[in-house]
Amino acid sequence: MTQYDVYGLGNALLDIEFELSTEVLQELGIDKGVMTLLDEASQDKIVSHLGAYSQKRSCGGSAANTLIAISQFGGSSFYSCKVANDEPGKFYAEDLLRCGVATNLEHHEPEIGVSGKCLVFVTPDADRTMNTFLGISGAFSEKELVPEAIGNAKYTYIEGYLVTGEKSKQAAIKARDIAQAAGRKVAFSLADLNMVKFFREGLLEIIGSGLDFIFANESEALELAETEDLQVAIEHLKTLTKGFAITLGPRGSIIFDGQDLIDIDPFPVKAIDTVGAGDMFAGGVLYGITNGMTFAEAGRLGSLASAKLVTSLGARLKTESARALLDELKLNNLAA
Repeated sequence: MTQYDVYGLGNALLDIEFELSTEVLQELGIDKGVMTLLDEASQDKIVSHLGAYSQKRSCGGSAANTLIAISQFGGSSFYSCKVANDEPGKFYAEDLLRCGVATNLEHHEPEIGVSGKCLVFVTPDADRTMNTFLGISGAFSEKELVPEAIGNAKYTYIEGYLVTGEKSKQAAIKARDIAQAAGRKVAFSLADLNMVKFFREGLLEIIGSGLDFIFANESEALELAETEDLQVAIEHLKTLTKGFAITLGPRGSIIFDGQDLIDIDPFPVKAIDTVGAGDMFAGGVLYGITNGMTFAEAGRLGSLASAKLVTSLGARLKTESARALLDELKLNNLAA
């Protein structure tokens, strides 16, 4: 018996979301559509320019979004991360617990420092741009791991952003090793195109001799395989992992279950905000495969949940909305 469906680790970032025009991003010199790492002064300068704009705060970071989704669907999750003893860090820890996610933050006092923040800019075309100051989360290390929780989770889920720091990368590798030694499964998210472009070798270190599941979008998969041919990228991923999911935007997604490629149809919607769509997809899939669903059913849940998410602002659903999707999926299965 396991205590958790999924144990995750990643950068704890307080998400601060703004709705902006593309012109404002250009005025600020911000590269649209990608995640860019900043120092604290540069991030503070941007915030000072946006004082007239409304903002929304929530505990975030890619893996945190995924684990919150798993909890909202009714699963059990644990998140290891690092925040400081400042107001944003306290808000982050309290928000995580409100979302039903167990965490290492319950068991030790945060250190003096500055918590990480991610400025999330949503433009009218529903694209999302992130400017991130890692703060103390950039010092994430093996100290933040909870080996007992890793050993008591069906899956350990590693966020690809951890590749940017040597200590955090080594922590990811350590978590992988602990899980595999305990006979548990390991899933990994490539996280962002820039991670694959600039940290490809580090990502391959975390993947090691092979994982159980990898999440990627189409551009990340193509970059990892150093190709422009999706079929080549699919074959390359098969050499790195037993299973994987590649999201294809409005074309749906592809899941490889270890034997067969499964096409997952999209749920057409009018997107307002794509922040967290990939994280939500991963949450749906991981919840599904740790709670008795087939890969095809889990893929449909991930697709349905991410489609629902992008119709409103923010990187998470309300719990009642997430639970309602499970009922909708059951009805769709019966109709099929």
